[in-house]
Amino acid sequence: MARTDSRPRRRRAVAGLLEQPRYEVMPLSNVFDEVECLPRGAVVTVTSSPHKGADATIDLAVRLAEHGVRPVPHLAARQVRDRAELAGFLHRLEAAGIDNVFVVGGDAREPAGEFDDGLALLEAMDSIGHPFDHIGIPSYPDGHHAIDDDRLWAALQAKQRYATYTVTQMCFDAATISRFTLALRRHGITLPIYAGIPGVVDMAKLLRVSLRIGVGDSLRFARGNKAASRRLLTPRGYRPDALVRKLGAHVQDGKAELAGLHIYTFNHVDATVRWMQTARRKVAS
Repeated sequence: MARTDSRPRRRRAVAGLLEQPRYEVMPLSNVFDEVECLPRGAVVTVTSSPHKGADATIDLAVRLAEHGVRPVPHLAARQVRDRAELAGFLHRLEAAGIDNVFVVGGDAREPAGEFDDGLALLEAMDSIGHPFDHIGIPSYPDGHHAIDDDRLWAALQAKQRYATYTVTQMCFDAATISRFTLALRRHGITLPIYAGIPGVVDMAKLLRVSLRIGVGDSLRFARGNKAASRRLLTPRGYRPDALVRKLGAHVQDGKAELAGLHIYTFNHVDATVRWMQTARRKVAS
């Protein structure tokens, strides 16, 4: 019996992953130069850094909304002092027409106030009332350097009722991501899953960005993402072609369940968008 050629189906699976990516940026002064290359309506998530504080993220998200893209600000629980400050943030985002946020615990060593983790912030948002149609929460294919797996699963299960999707922490291994998507389902997590992957990263530019976001933030990233640091900090940099091809194959073969890609750009948006355009042409040809 002749074997069916699965390549066209896998190409369609890759095309589906590339269709509506999310681009993650950091709240730095160069971000507007970088996002000029994005089409109107592109989804741009904005991180929240202990070095810059929550206001920098909110300010940038509001400005990006005026710029014509669809911002998704990170709300870091450990950077919010109290319910009054949270209500102020929610009001500012509602006034800007922002309908999508991403809730994280945050990397600050000590909480700024009453919220110690993402679940506490989600509960407060639900109690206060919020304007968001979409709320994302993080998940961790490689585990978390400071939280054991049992606590991670329990937290995801508790947060699911407040969320509408999850984004995985950046991971370079398609098999790890794929296994994790199936593990999410086994643990009762039914949210749409976006695979967190790196974009096109140039080492020299990454180092310049690292200096600008602060040594502390860089060290936190390196400590929590040792494999990622080794892959990114090479003279040739990094391109995600092979990773995306493998993820597409796993989706087609039923080994993964993904709603799309979340691309960690490290503010290398232009290079990542050019890569995306080339990748789309390849799968369409």
